[in-house]
Amino acid sequence: MAVESPVKPDARYVDAECVAAVRITMVDRTEATDVADVFRVLADPTRVSIIHALLVSELCNSDLASVLGISESAVSHQMRELRLMKLVSAERRGRMVYYRLTDTHIRHIFEDTLRHVREDARGS
Repeated sequence: MAVESPVKPDARYVDAECVAAVRITMVDRTEATDVADVFRVLADPTRVSIIHALLVSELCNSDLASVLGISESAVSHQMRELRLMKLVSAERRGRMVYYRLTDTHIRHIFEDTLRHVREDARGS
């Protein structure tokens, strides 16, 4: 059985030890796709605004619509995507459904990204 060389034949210089160490830690294709899907969902400005609002408080559909200045139908459409990715969870209380972030990972992703954007804007 042939062993695949970690070095591409057309490479001028490759630190084979470093390449091998990185390859061991690389995410597999399924994980890479899952991570990309989270970023795809977060790539929408309305969904980013929803995440930001939910960082501050648990909110119902009508409260989110009011905060964002969009229709309740538009909020529901966006919430579907966020729920499918398990970024937010919903809890029914009587006739109202309240949304919250599923865990602190989403908070960290948002806060770290916002900090990066703000630092980059100051540095420009």
